[in-house]
Amino acid sequence: MSLLKKNSEERTDLVAYWSVPLYDGVHTIEFDHGTTSGKRVLRVDGQELFRRDWMFKLVGDEKFTIGTNNTLCEIKVDPLPNFSFGYSLYINGEPLEKFVEKQNRSLKSWAVVSNGKRFRIVFEKSTLNVWINGEQIETENDFTELGTEMKFLLDDQDAFIKATTTDKKEGVIHNLYIKGKLIDVDY
Repeated sequence: MSLLKKNSEERTDLVAYWSVPLYDGVHTIEFDHGTTSGKRVLRVDGQELFRRDWMFKLVGDEKFTIGTNNTLCEIKVDPLPNFSFGYSLYINGEPLEKFVEKQNRSLKSWAVVSNGKRFRIVFEKSTLNVWINGEQIETENDFTELGTEMKFLLDDQDAFIKATTTDKKEGVIHNLYIKGKLIDVDY
């Protein structure tokens, strides 16, 4: 049997796939569940975290951590009618949807390519901390006529996050500038 065929056969039990945004990047979680064999395979960012073959209990929870901050995750496997199963992901004890909603309110993120390198810049609104690829960095904070600027170096290039207040319901808007140019792609 060819390796390609074997790998594609292993993937036939894939039942759930999630994307989890954290400080150090967006992590992908894949969960295989063989309902006839009881097999469970968990992959995070393409790397197999664990494999359990021939489990007789088909429902139950799987706990694990992801990211540089060891964020607690839990996959819940629940029974549904007609011998089917529901799969849900909890992050730090909250359903994924609620966790992502909170993340979107408390963080502002940008994906940037600079000098051929990929960077994920995250600004934590409540603490005013800036993270690059999961590592908190020091910033120099300055007040301007229109708000504040948090200056830092990104791959030896001047960068800053500018916070400006609006008259609208939006409140404070945070924008990233690299070498004086607005980076408008965020996620």
